[in-house]
Amino acid sequence: MRTGLDGGGNETPIEQLARVADWRREIAREEEVAVRRARLAGLSWAEIGTLLGTTKQAMHKKYRRVG
Repeated sequence: MRTGLDGGGNETPIEQLARVADWRREIAREEEVAVRRARLAGLSWAEIGTLLGTTKQAMHKKYRRVG
């Protein structure tokens, strides 16, 4: 099965998993920056949660140190 995640077919499963792990870390960093910017712009935890498909409680718990 080929997906959009295929790395050209030359990757081993270990290489592919490592690449996916890298993407996850990058996305987590992007999300944190976006949440910080949203809070500085005055968005509520509820608004941020809605935009990211989760609850305000989950956002506050995960990012309470952000602001």
